[in-house]
Amino acid sequence: MKLPTKIRFADQKLKEAFEKLKEGKGDEKQLYDWLVRAFKDIEENAFSGIQIPKKLIPKEYVQKYEVHNAWKYNLPNAWRLIYSIENQEIVVVSIILEWMDHKEYERRFNY
Repeated sequence: MKLPTKIRFADQKLKEAFEKLKEGKGDEKQLYDWLVRAFKDIEENAFSGIQIPKKLIPKEYVQKYEVHNAWKYNLPNAWRLIYSIENQEIVVVSIILEWMDHKEYERRFNY
């Protein structure tokens, strides 16, 4: 089921880090472009990522962001975008939690 959504960042610091990527060169600019593409896909369909089992959600996310679900969106070069889906009235909001390379993703989720 496609469910349109609005993209929000979990905190201002993360939003600023994303905006800083736009001004970067090389790899940073490329990561920015990948994230923009991912955000568009998620806006079109909140469930375009892969749901992470609840038992694997890092406690840090639950404590810091009070999320009860987490989704993984695979980016090129083994980067991962982690987000959560929240229903606010009649609008679905996808909250961007962080992005990381595959090695960090495996560490964070204990694979």
